[in-house]
Amino acid sequence: MRHRLEEVSRHHFPYPSATPQEIEEFEQRVRWRLDPDLRDFYLHCNGAEFFKRLPGAPYRMLPLSEITRARVAIRGEDDDRWGSASMYAICDMQDGNYVVVDVSRQENERHPLMDGDHETWPDPAYCKQIAHSFSEFLEKALRSQGRSYWLTQPAQ
Repeated sequence: MRHRLEEVSRHHFPYPSATPQEIEEFEQRVRWRLDPDLRDFYLHCNGAEFFKRLPGAPYRMLPLSEITRARVAIRGEDDDRWGSASMYAICDMQDGNYVVVDVSRQENERHPLMDGDHETWPDPAYCKQIAHSFSEFLEKALRSQGRSYWLTQPAQ
């Protein structure tokens, strides 16, 4: 993870790091704890733009203050008909789509990440898992040349 974070600092546009207090306030607000990968990322930078600065950034890792339930980010309503309350939008793809973390599940103490496609959300037939962890997502995103890597290869 350290090498990926160094790459974010060298080649992309990180925001200033979150403080431990900001992380604690975030975790109290959302009522879940950041997994180790997400905690490392936010202690390194409280969000980032990958490849280009806004408005052209194809990936925008949201700062803690902007992370919200996926159903609110994607559908504008905090209602169960728009998906599980345990799904949170953490990366804005700048086209109405998001990368979503599922905080109801963990594997090796890491939360999986999902495709938050605005046209098909929350249909599980389309909104599939795209990474087993934030570290895996970050590695693939940084190698994607700015494309949504899960749309160009089979999802895992």
